Order: sequence, then C-alpha cells, then structure tokens
Amino acid sequence: SRMVVDLNRPADDTPLYASATTGLFPSTLFDGTPTFVAGKTPTPEQRNSYLQHIWQPYHQQIQQELARLKARYGYALLFDAHSIASHIPRLFDGKLPDLNIGTNGGESCSSAVEAAIRACCDAQDQYRWVINGRFKGGYITRAYGQPAQQQHAVQLELAQCNYMEEQAPFAWHAEKA
Repeated sequence: SRMVVDLNRPADDTPLYASATTGLFPSTLFDGTPTFVAGKTPTPEQRNSYLQHIWQPYHQQIQQELARLKARYGYALLFDAHSIASHIPRLFDGKLPDLNIGTNGGESCSSAVEAAIRACCDAQDQYRWVINGRFKGGYITRAYGQPAQQQHAVQLELAQCNYMEEQAPFAWHAEKA
C-alpha cells in the first residue's frame, strides 16, 4: 500500500514535483488529511524495514523483468498505471483530464512511442487526455525510461471518475469501467 511506502518515489525521498507531494512515507493523503492517527506513525526502524523488504525487492523485480524482456525482444516498454481522484484542490485547480500520460517530458520513451500514444488518443473522443501535463511521470518512469538503451517507460494517471465514485462509499461503475 502507498500508505506504507510509495513505490513510485525514490528511496532517498527526493521530491519529484515542486508542488505539494506525499513523499516516500506519506504522512498526509493527497487532500492533506493525516495518514496516521496521532502516535501511530511508523518508526524509523519500521520505515527502514519497508525499504529493505518492500521497496527494494519491488524495484529489483522491475529491473529483472525489463532485462528479461530486452533479452527476448530487443526492447522493453514499461507501462506504469495509477489512478487518482479527478479533483484534488490541494494539488491543482479544477478537474484532471481522464487520461494523464507522462513521458517525463519525452525523456522516458522514444519519440515514436510518444507519437503512437498521441495518435491513439487523437483517434478517440470518449476520454479527455493530456501528455506531460500535471503528471509527467514519477520515479518509476524517470528511473526506468532509458530509450537510448531500448527501454521505454510511460506513466498513466487515470482519473477515478472513469470507473468509480470518488466519494465514500467509492462505488464501482462497471458500465464505465
């Protein structure tokens, strides 16, 4: 769970964005609500354990899988998919587009990969979309997107309104999903 350790943040917790962020060990939710009840925040020892037993193995597995795919096919494409509430006043005004695609400003994938994504988005009119808007890609996209080595990474932040209610009880909408 992102409430334990955010796998899409660097291990040293360097901020990825200049705006408000939740960090490697989120102390607040995106809306600013505290993540933990007072006195129940994980200790530094627990957090170190999360890094060793969750964060590091997760990223080792990504690296192994990318190496396996490149060995087999000559390239790899990592599609890092997330979801996010469409309205988060603490982070931004208004409503997010449905599809928020990030290529770290074109640095995490080849221009051909980004062009193919853009063409796909242009060919439809059901979803509002943006490439490299508010979300350009988190740690995973930035760390593993190495197009010169035939390793491409793209992030998607899917607005939750496309498949669920964004307020409690967070009902699933099968017809939208």
